[in-house]
Amino acid sequence: MNKAASDAVFAGSMPELYDSYLVPLIFGPYAVDLAIRVAALDPSRVLETAAGTGVVTRAMASALPANVDLIATDLNQPMLDRAMAVGTQRPVRWQQSDATQLPFEDASFDIVVCQFGVMFFPDKVRAFSEARRVLRRGGVLMFNAWDRIEDNEFAHVITTSLGVLFPAEPPLFLARTPYGYFDRRAIADDLEKAGFSAVPRFETITERSRASSARVPAIAYCQGTPLRNEIEARSAGSLTEATSVSAAAIAKRFGDGSVDAKIQAHVVVVEN
Repeated sequence: MNKAASDAVFAGSMPELYDSYLVPLIFGPYAVDLAIRVAALDPSRVLETAAGTGVVTRAMASALPANVDLIATDLNQPMLDRAMAVGTQRPVRWQQSDATQLPFEDASFDIVVCQFGVMFFPDKVRAFSEARRVLRRGGVLMFNAWDRIEDNEFAHVITTSLGVLFPAEPPLFLARTPYGYFDRRAIADDLEKAGFSAVPRFETITERSRASSARVPAIAYCQGTPLRNEIEARSAGSLTEATSVSAAAIAKRFGDGSVDAKIQAHVVVVEN
């Protein structure tokens, strides 16, 4: 399996660990922020792509009136299974689909929203083009993407520590994919190539990532994301060692006991 394909695989115990550890660690505040932005536009029909285990879906289900049609999609059925198991306070339509080949009619949504998913799309221009296709005239594509890895401290410390553990072949999933699509000009260029003529609006938001111990972010990143696929490909038993090394590096940087680190991301909004 090539790196692009491996980077998008969330299987086995990954969805549960992702939802239990990573979601509260880094996604919560951005999910609430995105849901508030969506609700402010008073939509009647909303499509979410790359919904993952449903953190934004749940936030939107709480923020949007019950009459708003909310459809949440993801490429990985195991992630949707976890999202459905957790549930929402009102009905949501869950559907497995590829963001680069959306199974919906042209001009059928007011908003397409995606939280921290665009970085995983192998063909970002095609995914943006599909979002534009299903948006009504005047509709909005709204998404966020992590800023550079150096501005996301737990991820940066873990990537650095794993480079020491595996010097011959460092696992670079975090830097390559979730934290690899941060350049505003590149994002704007991809949106223009996809057919958006409006100038996208960017807002960079800094938050704090907090955990009860250094081991929490170590498990979140090493075991709850596709970084795990890279680690396990290195050698048998390396996942436990990689998690421990990462936890030790976080504790060294942020102290024993509870830990607190910077996270930073862009919110991007573009009209159709």
